[in-house]
Amino acid sequence: MNSLLNLFIIIPIAGYIISLLVPGKKEKLLSWVAFLTVGMHLLTLIVFFTLWLLHHHTTIDVKDAVLLKTTDFEFFVDFCFDKITAVYMFVGAFLTLLITMYSRYYLHRESGYKRFFNTILFFYLGYNITVLAGNLETLFIGWEILGISSFLLIAFYRERYLPVRNAVKVFSIYRIGDVGLVLAIWMNHHLWHENITFLKLNDQVMVHEHLQNHSYIGVFISLSILLAALVKSAQFPFSAWLPRAMEGPTPSSAIFYGSLSVHLGVFMLLRTFPFWENQVSVRILIIVLGLFTSIIATGTARVQSSVKSQIAYSSVAQIGLIFIEIALGFEDLALFHFAGNAFLRTYQLLVSPSVVTYLIREQFYNFSPQQSLLKKIVPKQVEYTLYMICIKEWNLDTLMSRFVWNPIKKAGNRLNFFSVRMGLILFVPAYIIGILALHFDNYIPAYIGKYLPMVFVLTGLIMVVKSFTEKRSVEVSWLLIIMNHFWIALAISFNEHFNTQHTFVYLSGIIASGIFGFICIRYLEKKEKNVDLLTYHGHIYEHPRLAVVFLIACLGLSGFPITPSFVGEDLIFSHIHENQLGLAILTSLSFMVDGLSVIRIYARIFLGPHEKTYHEIAYKSS
Repeated sequence: MNSLLNLFIIIPIAGYIISLLVPGKKEKLLSWVAFLTVGMHLLTLIVFFTLWLLHHHTTIDVKDAVLLKTTDFEFFVDFCFDKITAVYMFVGAFLTLLITMYSRYYLHRESGYKRFFNTILFFYLGYNITVLAGNLETLFIGWEILGISSFLLIAFYRERYLPVRNAVKVFSIYRIGDVGLVLAIWMNHHLWHENITFLKLNDQVMVHEHLQNHSYIGVFISLSILLAALVKSAQFPFSAWLPRAMEGPTPSSAIFYGSLSVHLGVFMLLRTFPFWENQVSVRILIIVLGLFTSIIATGTARVQSSVKSQIAYSSVAQIGLIFIEIALGFEDLALFHFAGNAFLRTYQLLVSPSVVTYLIREQFYNFSPQQSLLKKIVPKQVEYTLYMICIKEWNLDTLMSRFVWNPIKKAGNRLNFFSVRMGLILFVPAYIIGILALHFDNYIPAYIGKYLPMVFVLTGLIMVVKSFTEKRSVEVSWLLIIMNHFWIALAISFNEHFNTQHTFVYLSGIIASGIFGFICIRYLEKKEKNVDLLTYHGHIYEHPRLAVVFLIACLGLSGFPITPSFVGEDLIFSHIHENQLGLAILTSLSFMVDGLSVIRIYARIFLGPHEKTYHEIAYKSS
């Protein structure tokens, strides 16, 4: 049975590759490829689930492949199957099958028909990797695939301004969750001194022994996991991104933000529950956040003018209750609640266009206002105050902009004097000095040497912040991202004089992707007169193949799991010591802003309304 687990990854991969080869004009064949892929996956799951029950439904854990192994580090892909995986896989397969059937007709003759089914199958691959993951590293592979799939589906109507803008905004929130997951993986290496699997976390004696002597580390890991879960499930204070994600087609909204992707924060808490179940402070925090989210989301849902936004906030409120159930230890109830909420929200979103039509007809011909008992009890001033707060969605989006994104933009805008020539003049000598300091560190006083990693990684962070706010030159922004990775590699090298092979694994994908991306930028600048980052240019219409190549380069530069740099990032983090929290946070922030800057460059150059007037231009609001 253990070998059969690979089928749940092989089938989606095969379906995705076949869908890429099918011509875009053959809609029927495309839809059948998606339908048969998910249908075959569901049948395989039913057979496997039956055999698993007959074999006393014990937890199955398979160490599938070792991607990199050194003396004190091992990155391996591990798959795990238990009741949590079974429920998530069955719900995911059934609802994805339903969505593929629905989308065959809903998106008929849509210009992005092939693109939609490609992305749905790519999402399905990431979803299965995530729910089958037996360790945090494998889960992070699926987590990254889900993030980029989400971006592509929200920006499905790429000729419009608002979907593209909201896609970038949602992806930026996702990157905050990535920081939490990266920090949890980093500290797990130091706590267990191995790549710990979820199966081993079920050993309560081992977990208790480790956490008894490292209670603060245990709380830090739990809070990092909670941060990732809050972001992914749109819990407070990250609830405002979910309605913005509804800019994509209704089927993708149903499968992503009504049923599957939005419940992966719940999955994260369920999977890691044995680790933090004895940490009372963490459980209380989860209950408080879940309860507060349910209250504010319920009120916000009641005043939304868009039916999709109403459903989004209603789903957020229910997920808040599921968080409470997990914190109280009701695992089976949480699984049942997840399945019920996923099926209900998918149904509501798929029928939402028809419901709007029925409600309009009802409003014109048979409308009678309902009398609410609450209105008679609550004073009018309190009622109006709550109404205005809920209309403004508790200003969560504004607070996120004010305290997170605006400070980053202000810091970057102070570096507007930066140019390519100045970057090379400053970068090359400073980096050579850093390399010389690394090789002759015996001559550097200890009180100075211990601050050098922080100085170098802070230099890289400043560069990538400047890249994120650069508006004039695409080349400057791209080069600054590459330089950031080099400064990170140099900074971590001061901690331990590790093998240069580690640095090569990390930088190999960065260098290759950086070169390919730079060639794409130069080629586009020769073809088009205006290529900057001031607005959205929409060059994907006239350069679709170049856009695909540049997107792949962007993914490689951001450490997506298509290059060795994905493993290299984890390898680099393993060399940051457990007492260097500041260094770890600055490095993870660099990776976060790095991904944002890369996606911003891609969106600004290739997506949005085309600047040339002979192309059809959509309205700014969708």
